[in-house]
Amino acid sequence: MTGNNASAKVFLLHIAVIAILFALNFILPEYHHGVLARVMVLSVFAMGYNMLFGYAGLLSLGHAMFFAAGLYGAGLTAYHLSWAMPAAFAAGLVAGAVLSLAIGLLALRTTGVAFMIVTMMFAQVCYLLTFYFSEWTRGDDGLVLGQETRRLFIGDFYLDLTHPATRYMAALVLFSVVLLITLFVVRSAHGRVLVAIRENEERTKMLGYDTFANKLVAVVVSGVICASAGAAYALLFGYVGSSFASVQYSILPLLWVLLGGAATTLGPFVGTLFMYYVVDITSSYTSAYLLIVGVALILLVLYFPKGILGTIRERWIRWLP
Repeated sequence: MTGNNASAKVFLLHIAVIAILFALNFILPEYHHGVLARVMVLSVFAMGYNMLFGYAGLLSLGHAMFFAAGLYGAGLTAYHLSWAMPAAFAAGLVAGAVLSLAIGLLALRTTGVAFMIVTMMFAQVCYLLTFYFSEWTRGDDGLVLGQETRRLFIGDFYLDLTHPATRYMAALVLFSVVLLITLFVVRSAHGRVLVAIRENEERTKMLGYDTFANKLVAVVVSGVICASAGAAYALLFGYVGSSFASVQYSILPLLWVLLGGAATTLGPFVGTLFMYYVVDITSSYTSAYLLIVGVALILLVLYFPKGILGTIRERWIRWLP
């Protein structure tokens, strides 16, 4: 298979996934329609995590702070300052970019386990700040964004993000844009350098690449993608709370990426979808659903050690990105 044929197949695969999700907007029942919209937003969070963990090989336990930066950046400006949705969403992106740049400059002075611990500590600080400034954030109780703040006015018309179909399409637009951006980045020269850093950073340095600069770019891109998911979550689902800044929310994207397949562009979506529905279905039958989820995850790790798409790529479909 030539490189052009493989690239065409990869691009068509991603377009097909987007097309299927678009079609599902018109045929899914109400409950699953809402669930899939939420999964698409959270899978964007996982895509951001995968950019750093899957491709650059940097294990972070603090990515909830980037999601929360977008969440609070959009939520606080919309709630307290009555900013319109585009401005509030942009505020979330800026908050994520500034925070990820600052964290990257500090945390990348460490490596390995130290990097993991430092990111977790920064995330815990951000989590505690949501309680310290509870006058504005309301801590665990959180903020509920009213319907009027979740409308986008375009002349005499408006888009109401509280409407299920509009919310689904907005989630799909974000998912599609981030998916294609991720595909472009990982297949670019920068993406190949990140993989080289993951495999052997010292040799990459010897080849003349500035590994610190490349890793910093990866942290910022990862942080902005995660912030876009947080900002979208606030505006689409109308809730902003400190639970989204907790350490648990840093572990979830790691789990989703590992399940779907690290260093695969569609793995984060597959992992998020799989995990969300396993929890949702089992919890509807028994209060011991975590036991069933645990058994399912063990079986998945045994038979798909590199995640669902990672193992499929290794064993059967080599051209999968």
